[in-house]
Amino acid sequence: MFRQIRLYCLLSCFLFLLSTLQAQDKITLSGTVSEGATGETIIGASVFVKETPSIGTATNIYGFYSLTIPITEDSVTIVFAYTGLSPQELRILPKENTELNIELAELKMEEVVVSASANTEKVNSTQMGMDEITVKEAKEIPAIFGEVDIIKVLQLKPGVQSGGEGLSGVYVRGGAGDQNLFVLDEAPVYNPNHLFGFFSTFNADAVKNVRLFKAGFPAEYGGKLSSVIDVSMREGNYKKFGLSGGLGLISSRLTFEGPIVKDKGSFIISARRTYVDIFTRLLNKANEDNADWNPIPDYSFYDINVKLNYKLGEKDRLFLSGYFGKDIFAFNQGNINFNFNWGNITGTLRWNHIISPKLFMNTAFTFSDYNYKIKNQFDQFRIELGSGIRDMNLKTDFSWFPNDKHEIKFGVNTIYHRFSVNRFNAEDEEDLFDFDVGSTFDALELAAYMSDAWTISKRLKISYGLRFSGFYNQQKFYAAPEPRVAMKYTLFKDEMHDLAMKASYSRMNQYIHLVATSGASLPTDVWYPSNPNVKPQTSDMFSLGLAWALGRHFFISVEGYYKELYGQIDFRDGAQLFVNDQLDNEFVFGRGNSYGAEFYVETKNVGLGKAGQIRGWVGYTLSWSWRQFDDIMDGQRFHPRYDRRHDASIVLSWDIAKTPLTFSATWVYGTGNAVSLPVMRFFTSDITGSNPLDFNPIYTERNGFRMPAYHRLDMGLVWRLFTKKRFKSDITFSAYNVYNRRNPFFMYIAAEFAENTPEGQFAVPERFQAKVVSLFPIIPSVTWNFKF
Repeated sequence: MFRQIRLYCLLSCFLFLLSTLQAQDKITLSGTVSEGATGETIIGASVFVKETPSIGTATNIYGFYSLTIPITEDSVTIVFAYTGLSPQELRILPKENTELNIELAELKMEEVVVSASANTEKVNSTQMGMDEITVKEAKEIPAIFGEVDIIKVLQLKPGVQSGGEGLSGVYVRGGAGDQNLFVLDEAPVYNPNHLFGFFSTFNADAVKNVRLFKAGFPAEYGGKLSSVIDVSMREGNYKKFGLSGGLGLISSRLTFEGPIVKDKGSFIISARRTYVDIFTRLLNKANEDNADWNPIPDYSFYDINVKLNYKLGEKDRLFLSGYFGKDIFAFNQGNINFNFNWGNITGTLRWNHIISPKLFMNTAFTFSDYNYKIKNQFDQFRIELGSGIRDMNLKTDFSWFPNDKHEIKFGVNTIYHRFSVNRFNAEDEEDLFDFDVGSTFDALELAAYMSDAWTISKRLKISYGLRFSGFYNQQKFYAAPEPRVAMKYTLFKDEMHDLAMKASYSRMNQYIHLVATSGASLPTDVWYPSNPNVKPQTSDMFSLGLAWALGRHFFISVEGYYKELYGQIDFRDGAQLFVNDQLDNEFVFGRGNSYGAEFYVETKNVGLGKAGQIRGWVGYTLSWSWRQFDDIMDGQRFHPRYDRRHDASIVLSWDIAKTPLTFSATWVYGTGNAVSLPVMRFFTSDITGSNPLDFNPIYTERNGFRMPAYHRLDMGLVWRLFTKKRFKSDITFSAYNVYNRRNPFFMYIAAEFAENTPEGQFAVPERFQAKVVSLFPIIPSVTWNFKF
């Protein structure tokens, strides 16, 4: 690997020297784009030549841009634009390389212009299957218990499905829950959930931007098959100190930020905690003398986000960020002492260096740790069960802009994994009994990549790249190429319309797997590495679609996809997943595929005259997912639990004119999850018939039944109480499940007896009836938010 690093360093030097030999008829504009109010850099800001909009680029995740334009005798206008901020235009005479660091002010009346540039950027990019969410959008959307959740906002996009009622897990284009790569400031997050999946670990107050990739994966990403969810933390305010937060029904948030040195460095500290446990303890104490009272277990979670960054000079910047989160579940009564804790820790140290106006480098070291631990003490006997995964990752990425036709990226990546699997210990206080079992694995994952975005003509653009990945564990080394290619061809373009056809193909390899005990993502799920018996998973993803910027306000896309999955993992019937040192023997291996079509219409701030303006989107997905295992159902194909034929969402936000009010609403519909239910039962007894009967279920196929369809309407209202420069405050009212739909959470089969059957008497049920369990009725909530 060190040899590869040296080769890439030599290659970068060669490319730098080559870039200096480019023809002298062009110059390069470079710099950063940031928010004027805070000084934070902006991801995805558009930078283009007004007279020739086809000559343009966008800032990277660090706010850096590089734009090559022809030398001319006449001055040209450079436009810097980003949705929600006022665009800025600069008139320059392009004679020599120039550094332009731009700050965009808060939006006044020009957002329609910015929306047009943002839509055009989506059409002109080769990237397919990518959605981007800002925190401002997320905070306007109604949320359960008033808790803003960026992952639940992503579930409203086409091709993204939830694991069930209220859950934060995601299933993307027919992929499993473990096939999504979550990264927070480049560090992987292995369990991005609180409260058993009902809330995500990402505190919206600390988040700057969220990008979801469903297809056409950039070559710098790898390790998972179905999606990449890249979350960038805020940097903090470079200009002044600030305090913000909110009080909700089940949790509170507080964020403190400010400059380390004004305009040179900043920090942000953001914390969130639930207080459900405080109320449950008060209830338990108040009912201590009530013999019929069943004590409520303690539950709470907290998370803390911290980030520091400092400009070492015009060309260098350091970032240090961290996340610390934990869930705590406890039940202590009498001789029983049960504790269940789980949590994530991540850390990132990054160095940005501008080698030249055409060459940008980022080097990062990341640390990630996830573990869960169950402790149970009954009288003098103690047991402890836990699992976890720990990563240390060193990576270097380069972005090279040799001219206006090419944008080249390349880099290397090395990850050290440590897996702690099913660590189980049991002992007593007198040391008469002591039992310990479990496995620990150390593995190494390597990757190198290179890609090029090539503008062949005004109509045709191609992105192509190759990622080469490898994985070493238990003296077994797996290595495989991962080619990526995407194209965009403009079919029609004028001042009001921009229509393009897009296509992409990508191959992905996944070397670590989730040993899941249910269809939902739970903290007891175990991450397990590839080894001589467990091969990596692989996917091939094909996409074809149309992207259309319609006027200044609308963006429309249609995408069809086909995904082939190899090396899929499931479990044999009756698998023993806990306290098992031989998990390899519990797996079965097969393949799968998924295919479908996604339809999406988005609008940004359409004026309604005196009524105000609206924004939002409509999404619909038609899809099929299949799995096939030789050892399950004699090799017959079946639908996984998360297969969903129809999935639709409508999201609307309305700024009511001449009032401090913003109304929002979302409506979702989805085909019910596929479930396995018995089709009949037979009973057995001993030869005398004196022993109780046992009614045994008979299954004919896996996931052969459907739960009832899921649909729900949520509404919200943001009332801005104060909008002063020094103090801002609002109250957010929301209602989850407005028309009180009792959506299914799970189903089971219950025996029903005749009305006159005596209690305790042996009887044969009259019938067996499918029952549906629902979780949430209509849930109103209110949250107070403030900012100093």
